Amino acid sequence: MTMIESNKGHQAPKPETELDLDDIMLQQGQRIVRSKELLQGERELIILHGSQLYRLMETKNGKLILQK
Repeated sequence: MTMIESNKGHQAPKPETELDLDDIMLQQGQRIVRSKELLQGERELIILHGSQLYRLMETKNGKLILQK
């Protein structure tokens, strides 16, 4: 379980599948992109960063690996 602090000042546990992305974005001030949106049903994605290629892979266990 992940602890999310609400705007009311107390912490409430939520299962990771039910994370309130609006709350997270407000706390961190960062843009959130779901890995499913990046991978679009594939297990692997090539990312061009400057002149370097990186491989983003999803493992059989659902973990993400970024490889240069």
